[in-house]
Amino acid sequence: MKVNNQQYRIQGVPLLDIAKEHGTPVYVYDGQKIQDQVAALKEAFTSVNMKIKYATKALSNINILKLMKKAGTGVDAVSVEEVKLCLHVGFEPSEIMYTPNSVSFEEIQEAVKLGVMINIDNIPMLEHFGTHYGNSVPICIRLNPHILAGGNAKISVGHIDSKFGISILQLKHVLKIVDVHDLQVIGLHVHTGSDILDAEVFLKGAEILFDAAKEFGDLKFLDFGGGFKVGYKESDITTDIMDVGKKVSVAFKEFCKDYGRELEIWFEPGKFLVSECGYLLVQANVIKATPASTFIGVDSGLNHLIRPMMYDAYHGVENISRIEGPDRVYTIVGYICETDTIAADRKLKEVKEGDILAIRNAGAYGYSMASNYNSRLRPAEVLVLDGKAQLIRKRETFDDILRHQVDIDI
Repeated sequence: MKVNNQQYRIQGVPLLDIAKEHGTPVYVYDGQKIQDQVAALKEAFTSVNMKIKYATKALSNINILKLMKKAGTGVDAVSVEEVKLCLHVGFEPSEIMYTPNSVSFEEIQEAVKLGVMINIDNIPMLEHFGTHYGNSVPICIRLNPHILAGGNAKISVGHIDSKFGISILQLKHVLKIVDVHDLQVIGLHVHTGSDILDAEVFLKGAEILFDAAKEFGDLKFLDFGGGFKVGYKESDITTDIMDVGKKVSVAFKEFCKDYGRELEIWFEPGKFLVSECGYLLVQANVIKATPASTFIGVDSGLNHLIRPMMYDAYHGVENISRIEGPDRVYTIVGYICETDTIAADRKLKEVKEGDILAIRNAGAYGYSMASNYNSRLRPAEVLVLDGKAQLIRKRETFDDILRHQVDIDI
């Protein structure tokens, strides 16, 4: 998003025009930014056989998935519904990693029938799988390396008290199950969490993963998950992707040499690819001054962007209706009947009722975590690609609120 000719624009398209045409709130995605992020990750790992598996849960609109496919990524799906979305847009089953958590064995069987790579993250399911399939279906095993990494505790998933993955301390048990059922293990996976700053965390995970990999003779890939940190404000330190690529690639090539053949290295970025592409445009409904703060009440809230309330996440905000004018300090709040703070104590160009605000970094876990709380409608989504803004999801209507409810006689 850049200012040009006194307007905030994406690829030359004025954001105010998008808000006027599609109404607010509306999610807007910069397709070029997604393509640039994919290209940057590929460039960082040119010396190894690296595969990108986009974390579908971050933003699962079918047009974003189509754009990922065009950019040359595969996908990581955490539900059978995400698997079906990815198949729907044209991904081959071989391009899809299915990494469920706490699902029924029936869902895993459905994924097997769809032909995707199955990633198993608990011992009971591994035993179930072995009893049912033996070595007839190749699998990946997700290990928990017990590395505390990430920002907010809710997105740090590699520590010892996490529900994700099989403890590395239980590796002998895993090997016994693999041996008893002659399981065909072709991949190992670790994911420590999000907002990882430097290569050292990945290298710690790599050391654990490499040691475990020596126990499996038929591996084809090692999956390091995702977690690259993106910037939410100008002062933020972000992951140095080129440094991570260089250091991890050196370690990976050395491992492959010791292992006896070249494997693929997989990453599953979500936020890194789509966070910065996204903007949530909202309208200022009311300016409310109190003895403590001046609130801007907008026509959206935690029902559309839950990250500030759920993770204490910082999202930059701009008054895109006013390029010039005095600066004022505001707290931006939503219209949900809960404490619903989007951004506190932010300096913006003076805001008047009806102004349009752009909330930054809304691409990842914005729409995908949206709800109908307070019976509010979910917004439209617009993709800007090749200098053209295109509607990729219609705004919900009240009919959508009623659609699946059954009206009985009472």
